[in-house]
Formats: sequence, structure tokens, C-alpha cells
Amino acid sequence: MAIEVVTKDCTQLSDAELAEMADICVDGPSRFEAGLLSKQVEAWVLVTMARDAGLKGFSFCTLERIGGTPSVLIGLASVKRTAKRNSILKAMMHDQFKRSVMAFPDEDVLVGTRFTTAAGYEAFKTLDDIVPRPDHKATGEERAWGRRLAKRFGIDSSSYNDQIFTATGDGSFPLSLDHESLDPDSFDPAVVSLFKGVKAKSGDSLVAFGWAMAEDLAKLK
Repeated sequence: MAIEVVTKDCTQLSDAELAEMADICVDGPSRFEAGLLSKQVEAWVLVTMARDAGLKGFSFCTLERIGGTPSVLIGLASVKRTAKRNSILKAMMHDQFKRSVMAFPDEDVLVGTRFTTAAGYEAFKTLDDIVPRPDHKATGEERAWGRRLAKRFGIDSSSYNDQIFTATGDGSFPLSLDHESLDPDSFDPAVVSLFKGVKAKSGDSLVAFGWAMAEDLAKLK
């Protein structure tokens, strides 16, 4: 069965769909319940859902301009631990990229989210100039972007370290992109090291972003 991906306004989510999302979270480390998920309806504009004989992944997101820069921001997201989970993540990101080119034609688009493990970087496979990344010293502007995104994600400035792009938590699982890779042994050890000290169970996360270039997005039209 082909993966079916739909992105719609959060206000169109039904109680049954929120319950499906909660079922996915229960199978993962976040264990978010429907009550918390319903609060995301107010915090975000859009939700992307991927189905393959049932809901297999979802992502709260928004398309907006930050200081004039076209951006795709991804909030709470989770992918069910199935044998097709990498494909589910890829399909959801592809749909969001397609929407970004419709919203911001002929422009480079910043894509930002929060990760708790190196597996999250699989969502950024097609992006350029990813920050943070191994063997790259972030510029002042890149650190500023990290601070902007942290603020947008509701992270208190006192808990965010703009040198290493990490935020310390409050004891609850962070509202991040939760994904477990099918092939964790393939990760670059240097990428894994970016998460040294990041304890998701304590609420820690890493703020990351990259750029979807206009010429690459144009191919999705």
C-alpha cells in the first residue's frame, strides 16, 4: 500500500485523529497523551499526517516568515516504529517541502525543528548548510538563528546554549521531532556526538536548521 500524506489546518483535526496520534506517541519515548496533543492545535497552523493502513506519522508545522525569511517550522512530530518508518518520515518532509515552494516560490527556505537524537537528522537529508553540523563553527548569524528558533519553540533563553544549540529541559519529554532510524549504525559518529549530554527524558533537545534551496524546491512543483 502506498503512503498517503495529507497536510491540513490544525483546526480540522478530529478527536479520533488526536487519539491516533496519541497511540503513536505511546509506542515511542514521548508517551504524549491526547490532551497535550490537543494543545498543539492552538500552537501550530498545520498538521501533516502520513497513513499506510492506519496513521503512521504526524507533524505539527507552520509556514511563516521570520524576519522576512521564508521558513518551515516543525514542532511536535512523531513517526511510528514500523519497518517503513524512514519512508514515512521522508514522505512527510517531501509534502512540507512541496507546500513551501507553493508558499514561497523562487526563494530559499529555512527549515527548523528540535531533535533529541541523531536519527532526527534523517529529516534533513536533502537540506544544505545544516546547523549544527560536525567540523563547522557556527557564525554569529547562525547562532542568532538558533536563538530565534529556540524562542519560537517556546524555549526559555536561560535554558538555551547558543554555542552548542542545545536546550535543557524541565523533566518532561520535549516537543520535538521524534524518529527512530532503521539504520542507526550508519550515522556519522561526529553527528552522534552533537547530542552528547542531551537527555530527552529530562526534556533536553537540540535546535537544528538547514536550507531548502530554491532550485531544489522548484523540482517539486
